Amino acid sequence: MIFGLFSGASASPKFKVLHRFYAGNNNNGGLWGGLAMDAKGNLYGTTWGGGSKGWGTVFELKPSGGGQWTIKVLHSFDPLIEGDAPLGTLLLDGSEIYGTTSDGGPHAAGGTTFEMKRKSGGWTFELISDYGSHAGVVLDQAGNLYGNIGPGEFNEGAVTELVRGSNGWTQSYLYSFCPKAGCPDGSLPSSGVVFDSAGNLYGTTEYGGSGVYSRNFGTVYEMRHKPDGTWEHVTLHNFQAFRTDGVRPLAGLVLDKAGNLYGSTSGGGNIDCGTVFKLTPGAKGWKESWVHVFLDPATGCGPSGVTFDLAGNLYGTAGGGTGDCGGGCGVVFKLTPGAGGKWKYSVLHRFIDSDGAIPDSGVIVDSKRNLYGTTVLGGGGHSVGVVFEITP
Repeated sequence: MIFGLFSGASASPKFKVLHRFYAGNNNNGGLWGGLAMDAKGNLYGTTWGGGSKGWGTVFELKPSGGGQWTIKVLHSFDPLIEGDAPLGTLLLDGSEIYGTTSDGGPHAAGGTTFEMKRKSGGWTFELISDYGSHAGVVLDQAGNLYGNIGPGEFNEGAVTELVRGSNGWTQSYLYSFCPKAGCPDGSLPSSGVVFDSAGNLYGTTEYGGSGVYSRNFGTVYEMRHKPDGTWEHVTLHNFQAFRTDGVRPLAGLVLDKAGNLYGSTSGGGNIDCGTVFKLTPGAKGWKESWVHVFLDPATGCGPSGVTFDLAGNLYGTAGGGTGDCGGGCGVVFKLTPGAGGKWKYSVLHRFIDSDGAIPDSGVIVDSKRNLYGTTVLGGGGHSVGVVFEITP
């Protein structure tokens, strides 16, 4: 396996807090999900708590000149009807927003999936599924949604399709995990799915699998879209044991232009601080290699997913680092590809609590390589999370 080389922050990227969320007002924080950006550069996200009902919000951040940003709460969740605790990243599609909640709703702890539409004077809100997810959803070219929505037939999670029709949305399970004892196919897919150019879906499960050395450390799977329109579940990788592989992939996957998959594991590796991995397709299946293994908690531990920029660099967030947060307040990192398949790891920012703490989701990258992300906590004073920007 190829280990990433470590380097300190080679440049001096500029970090800025765009907004601090304060306890006790109607945009209370707890930002577990990431951000989405529209064509005008406005940012959209969710808070776990707060809002007029106290159970979470959908918000918009607009640049307002002079480096300032203005926040607007677009929706406050009613936990009994609409769900609560939104944890996933929103999906933008023109004037529509799609998202999920992880709790509440008609099935009490089942969460919901929702659609919001921009109208003159505000936004409409509509439930499109009585079940939700810990992650967001993706959209196909026909306008159908896909994600890890609902408990599945065996109560271990599912890959789910939501089809829009003249009478609303129809939900169906494409695959339900754990039909056999021990869950050799994986269980609890909580990271969402991603499409390739051929219309196949890829995702991870937190648990389950059928590793050679040990089981229940998670999988990477493909939902293969067959010519007859049906779907087939295929396990691409079973995560093995501590030190020999990563374990518990909590975050989703990204694809490069060649069709290779990249992701992260929250644990495993040499010191159980996790890995960033690559899966390469071949004639004999998919081969795993390590892009980076986290070897020093001060430079990051327990990554929360990765994303590409247009130049092929990877960016992500992790725990660890420095700051008085009980093991570090978290970091933002960059992985730069080099010769021979090696990658250089550098820390772009170490959180110290006053500027945010615990970045639990990944970052997004705009065309100018500016990064945007969220933290669950921190921000100074009575703050409970921030939205931040890092410029090259």
